[in-house]
Amino acid sequence: MNTDPAARLIARLLALRHLPREDLEVRRLLVDTSFRDEVEIRLAASGLRLLAQPFAAHISIALAREHEAAVFEQNDAWQASNIGLPKDAAALLVILWALIILPKRERQMASESTQTDTQNELFETVKLTPAAHDASRGIPENVLLEDYGKLLGGKARLQQFALPQLSRLGFIERRNKVIHEGPLLDLAFDYAEFAPRILEGALSDLLKQRGMLEAVPNDAPEPASEDNA
Repeated sequence: MNTDPAARLIARLLALRHLPREDLEVRRLLVDTSFRDEVEIRLAASGLRLLAQPFAAHISIALAREHEAAVFEQNDAWQASNIGLPKDAAALLVILWALIILPKRERQMASESTQTDTQNELFETVKLTPAAHDASRGIPENVLLEDYGKLLGGKARLQQFALPQLSRLGFIERRNKVIHEGPLLDLAFDYAEFAPRILEGALSDLLKQRGMLEAVPNDAPEPASEDNA
């Protein structure tokens, strides 16, 4: 019998790469503060950190910020990824995150803001709300290829290499020629840090010109952290 639940959960995250919030051990992580502290301390001791964004349906782990350079900085150059993603696939990942996650997050935050706040209730003690389960809207593959194929190495390369690679890694799911969110897409980037770069940058103009990015108001509320929501 496993008498070390923190080690068990970390081992599962390392092996499986992501776990749903409905998982019993994950639910304990979100409810039991001491258990979560133990998991985070052990992850930190190994140069890792927990990814458990309030609106994401899965949790995962990532490199701790202070140790990213040790992995990504190679031969005086910053590597695009440590999972074998070429630059065009990494760029496609950013675009898909912007097209799928940003509009979904806006709907989630709008739904959350309409709910009555209970001051004495921690976020971790609340069951997943419908907003957290809000299904992302898929992107037709032919539309994506038509709009971004030339920018990212050609339609054939995206369809035969980049999209299958992102699918194998769990970032997307391809069903009936429609690209849907995979379990890791919502965790691929930190929303609070990354969203402003897209919404206020050149990519926002490019996406809006193609009519593929819903207008997200500049004063949209920041998602509450799990520690104080």
